[in-house]
Amino acid sequence: MTATPPELPVERWERIRAAVREARAIRAGELWRRLGISPATLRRDLRALEVRGELRRVHGGAVSVESRLEEPLFEDKAGRAAREKTRIAEAALRRIRSGMTVYLDGGSTVLALARALRSRTDIVVATNSLRAAMELSGQGPRTILVGGELRRLSQTLVGPLTRAVLEMLQFDVAFMGTMGIGEDGSITTTEPAEAFTKELVLGRAAEVVLLADRSKLGRVAFARAGRLKDVDVVITDRGVPPAWRRRFLAAGVTLVEA
Repeated sequence: MTATPPELPVERWERIRAAVREARAIRAGELWRRLGISPATLRRDLRALEVRGELRRVHGGAVSVESRLEEPLFEDKAGRAAREKTRIAEAALRRIRSGMTVYLDGGSTVLALARALRSRTDIVVATNSLRAAMELSGQGPRTILVGGELRRLSQTLVGPLTRAVLEMLQFDVAFMGTMGIGEDGSITTTEPAEAFTKELVLGRAAEVVLLADRSKLGRVAFARAGRLKDVDVVITDRGVPPAWRRRFLAAGVTLVEA
């Protein structure tokens, strides 16, 4: 019989981060029992993760430091959880049928979907994302770029000027991104002008699909851009904690784990 290889520290750290993120505050005893490691190993891991700024040690356990978010550069976001984002985009692609009018929000996960649409000429796409528009500028569907104020950090067009175009359009499905989903069901981003445009879109789509990898669960940014009750489907990667499954169910949201 082949022995099971030992778990790498980086894999163990990810399990610790996920547990702390889900619970917000967790006792050391629960952590080392859940992970099947010794108290000494857990102490070393918590110390290392605290040095990296990924959690905060307290007497008897650890607490999350992810209550509020700062937005990274777009290139940094695009490189995070790349495989998960690709699988999420593939699951989203299966929801798009011929003849649909589709909205693509900003964000790196939605950008992965835009790349998958370059061969589609049987739909119409509207977007406020410069990155998505560039992906579709050479080939693919008819594309409408929503005008507005350029937000360089997210490479999107946002704010009250987007209303003029958005109020003229109706979407069969809107694929939305987010910086975080709060435990209270809030969908958040870091910029109020971007939140303004996101909320406009929520009212213009027959179906709203939120694309978000699991790292967004329980994270809260500055500006609210809607609530889970405004969303029909959430597509994320596998391993959604039971507490979040219950939150999605209570909000009437269909959960798809890609």
